[in-house]
Amino acid sequence: MKKHILSFSILMTGLLIMNSCSKSWLEVEPKGTSLETNYYKNPQEAYNGLISCYDPLGTECGSTYSNKIGPLNAASDDCYAGGGSSSDVPAWQVWNNYTIDPALGIQGDFWDRNFTGVYRTNTLLSKLGDIPGLDDVTKARYIAECKFLRAYFYFDLVRLFRNVPLFTSPLAPSEYFNVTQASPEAVYDQIEKDLTEAIPDLPETVPTDENGRVTRTAAVALLGKVILTQNDESRMLEAAELFEQVNTSPHYNLLPDFGQIFRADNKFNRESIFEIVHTSKQMAGWETWPNFDGNVYTQMCGARAYTGPTYVAGWGFNPIILDFVNIMKQDPRYKYTIINIDSLKVAGVSNYEKGYQNTGYFVAKYAPLQEFYSTIGGDPVINYPNDYIEIRLADTYLLEAECLVRGGGDLGKAQDYLDRVRARVGLPSIPATLENIKLERRLELATEGHRWFDLIRWGDAAAKLAFKGFTPNKNEVLPIPLEELSNTKLVQNPGY
Repeated sequence: MKKHILSFSILMTGLLIMNSCSKSWLEVEPKGTSLETNYYKNPQEAYNGLISCYDPLGTECGSTYSNKIGPLNAASDDCYAGGGSSSDVPAWQVWNNYTIDPALGIQGDFWDRNFTGVYRTNTLLSKLGDIPGLDDVTKARYIAECKFLRAYFYFDLVRLFRNVPLFTSPLAPSEYFNVTQASPEAVYDQIEKDLTEAIPDLPETVPTDENGRVTRTAAVALLGKVILTQNDESRMLEAAELFEQVNTSPHYNLLPDFGQIFRADNKFNRESIFEIVHTSKQMAGWETWPNFDGNVYTQMCGARAYTGPTYVAGWGFNPIILDFVNIMKQDPRYKYTIINIDSLKVAGVSNYEKGYQNTGYFVAKYAPLQEFYSTIGGDPVINYPNDYIEIRLADTYLLEAECLVRGGGDLGKAQDYLDRVRARVGLPSIPATLENIKLERRLELATEGHRWFDLIRWGDAAAKLAFKGFTPNKNEVLPIPLEELSNTKLVQNPGY
């Protein structure tokens, strides 16, 4: 468990610009601005500042419920938005049916979360050179962590919005309304620069009490993903070499039991490369909104009004689309990916309320299990301890295989990595073609928030998401949030 990260993220709530979920990054005087001249006076305050840089990773709520993977699942061909009705969490519904517009959608929370992260990392980077008592090795690591985090936040921003402002230092208030968007190429160049500079000063591993802090391998894996996502076929082998460093690391291996990967009592297992932590120890109540350290998505994706064994009643979001259920049914990963609640009802062992877009099938990887229902305080529905594994080894195996196939590299190695992922669950070898690798990614990584990004970078979204109303040359990105266009020089994305 990321004990230090979480304890300090709670400590910093209300102290260091923790208003990100409800305020724009263009706010005239962001909270914390006046504090910065007096803060960062010693190593402990530098460490506190570092924790504040990590904090946006685990954002579950903002102006609405805005964890990262739920809306991404709703936008994909794996899940619907679901919920109680067509008006339940409208920000998810409009991405699910591609009626999203600048005034209504999830984009405001995604924008705020990531630019808050950028703002915090830029602030700390600007202060680290002048902190008495901070030794050079620690300083170098803090700088590397900030650069990794800034790269991570910008990678989400450029994939979600494409056209975003690029900041590498804090802005003066007088500059806020004059910023313009950088080209996607410039943003990707900065991301690559940050990661390349971060890698040498990050630790190969971290001790248990630092779980959640970034490692060198995580940065290498993210750099590989960044290069791959740009779809430059001439750089595929460059990305493959980065993934090879990850895939041959002695610190990681595939778990023999697929069902153990996502359990809340198996955090930071040998397959997890970069993991975002949640905890029940905050014991949050609703008065804490939106600063929850528990995993609220776990509650959201459970079956509504469920009664019966194993699970706790949830809110019915992200029901699995039947076409995908049928694809998964013959796969050994099915029972660890999809819960057939209807079958339990038919068997007479449970009951539930059929919500909006109900199919009877629900997300298993983050399901609200009774054994992890918090009893230590606060409201249990907002205090689930389930982590989000952002990067894991099966993901990087398949990414390397894809790069090798697309780049004309070692096809035998591509075959080996595809075979390893399938053999783990008892499946036979199939040829390492691009289409087979695409399908394997869908089956292996289902409901983990990768599918929508994969469809976009492959150019498959228009065909795969047409049934949901996806409009080509528009819905590949989100609209710039409406409030960010007021009295600024930002320009709306095409089609919006």
